[in-house]
Amino acid sequence: VQLQASGGGLVQAGGSLRLSCAASGRTFSSYAMGWFRQAPGKEREFVAVISWSGGSTYYADSVKGRFTISRDNAKITVYLQMNSLKPEDTAAYYCVARRGYIRTMQVGEYDYWGQGTQVTVSS
Repeated sequence: VQLQASGGGLVQAGGSLRLSCAASGRTFSSYAMGWFRQAPGKEREFVAVISWSGGSTYYADSVKGRFTISRDNAKITVYLQMNSLKPEDTAAYYCVARRGYIRTMQVGEYDYWGQGTQVTVSS
């Protein structure tokens, strides 16, 4: 199983970025997909998760109203649209997947992890 994240970069505060994560290596039917992030010196932090159908989503309070998670099952890809970015959003962003959707922020509940893509927001 591979999760390949892309789309990170450097952006000014108030700007936008869209992250993508393409999955491969198995059938992802019924798998929820999501994002975590980790800033230097801090613990890995939940960002958002979306169900297989796309009908259910769950966000961390810190990004609610600014970030939107979506998916395209034909491409087995999940997206994270990030608007109104703040310097505190600076982190490496990791794509994740788990069998079945639950509203959980726990690192250990996610079975598959991709490599990080760096997002840097300048003030």
